[in-house]
Amino acid sequence: MATHAAFLGSALPTPTLGTSPRRSHRFTIRAQAADPSDKSVEIMRKFSEQYARKSGTYFCVDKGVTAVVIKGLADHKDSHGAPLCPCRHYDDKAAEVGQGFWNCPCVPMRERKECHCMLFLTPDNDFAGQEQKITLDEIKEATSKI
Repeated sequence: MATHAAFLGSALPTPTLGTSPRRSHRFTIRAQAADPSDKSVEIMRKFSEQYARKSGTYFCVDKGVTAVVIKGLADHKDSHGAPLCPCRHYDDKAAEVGQGFWNCPCVPMRERKECHCMLFLTPDNDFAGQEQKITLDEIKEATSKI
């Protein structure tokens, strides 16, 4: 088997980076998800502001964190019909949406004011800012580089 592998390895072209007249073998693989709609981002922005006021919580002092989470919620709202927590891994997002446990505000947030995403922070949290507002422009600016 080792002989077979060595044979195949020597038979394959060696990728070059522009040093050969042959075609170089450069591959760029990117997983590019569609951005959520502006409408969904705006809905999740308004929801986040209202829920922060209602729950007595504040956005992260780094509004980039807030922006990324809101955009993630909007993405899940567009793709799954509900604002599923974007900071967790799910084997089956549709099943998780149906269960509702991780739909924002998730059960830990509603019951204990524990927000894994750092979207809603209690005033005593070291990362809590003093803001309960964020603009659509701030979200767009903070997430444009992602």
